[in-house]
Amino acid sequence: MVNKVEQYTLHDGVHFRSVRNTKFKTFRISVNFLLPLQKDTAAANALLPYLLSRCTREYPDFTLMSRKMASLYGASLGADVGKLGNMQVMTVSAGGIANRYALEKEDLTAELTKVLCAALFDPVLENGLFREDDFLQEQRQTLEQIDAEISDKRAYALTRCTEIMCAEEPFGISRYGSREAVQALTRAEVTVAWKHMLKTAQVEILVLGDIEPQPVVDAFTKTFGEIERQYGPLSQARSFGRIGGIPRVTEHQDVVQGKMVLGLRVETSQENHPELVPAARLMSAIFGGTPNSRLFLNVREKMSLCYYCSSLYNSTLGLMFVQSGVEFDNMEKAEQAILEQLQAVQEGNFTDADITAAKLSMVNNYNTVEDSLAALEGWYLSQTAAAQVYTPEEYAQLVGKATREEIISTAKGVRLDTVYCLKGQEEAAN
Repeated sequence: MVNKVEQYTLHDGVHFRSVRNTKFKTFRISVNFLLPLQKDTAAANALLPYLLSRCTREYPDFTLMSRKMASLYGASLGADVGKLGNMQVMTVSAGGIANRYALEKEDLTAELTKVLCAALFDPVLENGLFREDDFLQEQRQTLEQIDAEISDKRAYALTRCTEIMCAEEPFGISRYGSREAVQALTRAEVTVAWKHMLKTAQVEILVLGDIEPQPVVDAFTKTFGEIERQYGPLSQARSFGRIGGIPRVTEHQDVVQGKMVLGLRVETSQENHPELVPAARLMSAIFGGTPNSRLFLNVREKMSLCYYCSSLYNSTLGLMFVQSGVEFDNMEKAEQAILEQLQAVQEGNFTDADITAAKLSMVNNYNTVEDSLAALEGWYLSQTAAAQVYTPEEYAQLVGKATREEIISTAKGVRLDTVYCLKGQEEAAN
């Protein structure tokens, strides 16, 4: 059975989607809570999935939880926090082998669903609050994760460009909140955030792989039914254009290789002209999204101005970022060369072979989505705000139908918004 898709609404704001495919020997269940990205709540929300996935009241410490997971043939319980447009996404997930591989015919789906429900709704509390040791450990690990992202200068440069470009928008807020906000958190604040999340968040439950979805539907219908939900539909506000000049920010750190990120606004998004989003994705691929792109072949290879140079398109908000590793003295030349390649795409200076190569690359990427449960989860979660949900195969067909005229049209709706450069300390003295 290949990709049997089922969708239900379990309660107000609680949506369920399963994609059953027996080619997998495993299954994955993820519960994703979506809340507006806000400075005053981002830090507390970010700790929640990690706290909730540590243990439950029935299995109150690491040893007992590990023993339970081992008894389920090495099942796993995990957590993540991310951003989807202007929404913060808190995820707690569970995964294990399909029931048909259990030696004693155990119902692994039911057992793991029970553990997952307990993690979300029945965590270990101490006087009504998350335990201090659990809280302090997750707070420390979150701070370490923030520091680790600062150490990755390519990721750091993209983050800083996003913060500058979207300073007045929710998307400019880190998925973890600020370091200062995480340090200032209290157990009481995080406990209140947990209760608020269960009551008010938009919930997307995804069940993927070789699994019968009905037991999961029944379990979460029951657990969410026991909560007094106060859900209000979320708004995925459109990013707005900048009024005034283009910000140019240069920072200096102890780096050998410079980083430059150009932030651009794209008129085509899931909210504005969603029918042209496939063409906009193809435009980004031709511009800088593949090894055959104009940025790679010209700016990196022919002109040797960058160690790497590629574009990243965010269809939810209509944003595009060009990331590059550049020698300090070449940043101005590289920026000019990148914008010249954008202008070339806007003017239609690309061949039918370029379009074919980009389509083949994208279709191949969509085909590989169905080879991984984690990739499938990301695929369907990313379409939460879309007016219509497509399978990877269906979306590949949409990309295949995009025309030269549509590609040019979306390219003409791209404009430079922000320029961020990261240079070495010695450059600051010059």
